[in-house]
This record gives sequence, structure tokens and C-alpha cells, in this order.
Amino acid sequence: MTGAGERCQSLTKKGERCRNPVGPGGRCARHRQPGTTPGAGPDPGAQGDPGAALLGWAEEALEFLGRRLLGEYQVDEFGHDPDLVEHVLAPLLRPLYRHWWRVETRGLEHVPAKGPALVVGNHAGTLPFDALMVALALLDDHPAHRSLRMLAADLAFNLPVVAPLARKSGNTLACAEDARRLLEAGELVGVWPEGYKGLGKPYRERYRLQRFGRGGFVEIALRTGAPIVPVAVLGSEEIYPMVANLRRLARLLGLPYFPVTPTFPLLGPLGAIPLPSKWLIEFCPRIETAHLGPEAVLDPMVLFDLTDQVRDTIQQTLHANLVARRGVFT
Repeated sequence: MTGAGERCQSLTKKGERCRNPVGPGGRCARHRQPGTTPGAGPDPGAQGDPGAALLGWAEEALEFLGRRLLGEYQVDEFGHDPDLVEHVLAPLLRPLYRHWWRVETRGLEHVPAKGPALVVGNHAGTLPFDALMVALALLDDHPAHRSLRMLAADLAFNLPVVAPLARKSGNTLACAEDARRLLEAGELVGVWPEGYKGLGKPYRERYRLQRFGRGGFVEIALRTGAPIVPVAVLGSEEIYPMVANLRRLARLLGLPYFPVTPTFPLLGPLGAIPLPSKWLIEFCPRIETAHLGPEAVLDPMVLFDLTDQVRDTIQQTLHANLVARRGVFT
């Protein structure tokens, strides 16, 4: 398939770089509307015209469909489709990010603007919305609009509908080989070491980090020399407060757990609506590993110390933010 091409040279109304593919005149369909100029957001008058806004959206949608039909988009060897992410998947998540959970981000300057890094976060909330929100924060709010290539469990690639979307959104199997190849290619890689232990823990254990396994993510960082960026997510624990786990039913369905929350399964499909908790995502100062060298993987104490340092950093940041927050929903 052909490459995605250049990006639009205009700025959004928030003053951020537009990420739409470029069209005639160096601008996308939306910024080619009357009242817009390169390097500036849309003219206030044009923004207030519903007809012009609808026309801009329709032209942008047609351009997207045209690229799909003509194959003028890029998919890498892992199946990542950034054009689909930016114009379909991310817009579906933005209402949750901006309006439902009102996500606040801190410490984005700790995430490098280019080159490899391993983003390591806490995992909770019954469904992996925390990972999706971290990825959207980096795509939308980081100055370099970076894509987070997340390492996902086998289950994500065995479910219908979910599996192809997981690949297209940039996820890959949580294995050392794939993670190393992505980092060596200069990508930003996300890992959630608690796995299902964190995602499916009961509400009474909220914000208590589970074990980080055997430090596999530290080995990957050492072998590639990539820095580690711990990230602490506050708010995800309250979206589906798990009060019980129906283990026998989970085994019958082939699931790691089957949650019972105050609203699910009591309210049926309505119980699947997450609660509107207030979220804070804080990226902590990065931990450099390049100076240790790849031979450091042979030293168990180095692996243990780095794993413990990352886990403690996340846990302490969560505790500090828990003490400072005004309430679960404010």
C-alpha cells in the first residue's frame, strides 16, 4: 500500500498541529474551507456556521473513504493502521476522554518526543479503558502526538471484532520479541505488568498494585537501552467497582474473571455503562537504562531493583494523588 503522505499544515482551534492527511494547497478538507488560513485555526465566523462545519466534516469523511477505497493508507508489519485510528477509533474514544471522565494529564514532558521508550502503567477497572486513555493522551495531548504501541494479552487477539481492531489500533502480542522489534524501530511501547491480576482485582483492593511479574519489561528495556516512563492512572478503579467475581462462570466462558458490580449484571446492558469518575493520568520522570548496558540482564539484582523502582514510583504517585483529590467524581 502507498504511504499516508504529508500532514495538514494548519493548526486546530486549540492551537495544535492538525493531523489530517494533506490535500491540495497543503491543507486538509476541513482547513480548506473559507475563512481558514495555513498555520492558523479556523476563522471564528466559519466555526459558527453549522453549514460550513457540516460541509467540512462531510468532505473529510469522503477523503477518508476515498483513501480506504484506493488503498492510499499505510499499515505496518504489525497491522497498525494510523489513518483508521486518527479518523475512526480515536474519535469514538474522545467523548469518554474529554467529557465523561474529564481526563487530566500531567508530566507529558517526561515522554520523549521521538525515539523508543517503554511506558509502564498500573492496570485496573475490569475493562482495559485505562490503557486506551493513556494511548489517547499521548496521541492527542503530547506535543509530538505519539502513537502508543501496546502489548496486549492473548485474549484480545482471540475475540471476534476485538482482534482486528486491536491490531489496527497498534496493539501486538505481549511477547519480548515483538516489544524489542518495536523499540528498535523507535516506537513508544506500552506495557501493563499487573495483567489480569490488576484488571480483575476486587474494589476493596483498589489502588494497591499487584505483583509486577518477573521483570520481563525491564529485560526488554535493558536489551534495547530504552528509557522506562512509569505512568500512574487515577480514576479507572471506580468505573466498574467489582464487588464479586463469579469464577466458575468465568471458567465456563473461558474468561480470566466474570465481574459483579453494583450495576452489572443486575441492570443488564445498562450495567455496562462505566461510572463517570474523574481521571488523572500522571507520567512520571523517566528512568534511563542505556548506561547499564544489555549485559545487565544477567544480574538478577539489577532486574529486581529496576522492577521495584518502577512499581514503587507508580504506587507512591497514586497515593499522593489519592490524598490530593477532592472526590471520586470531581
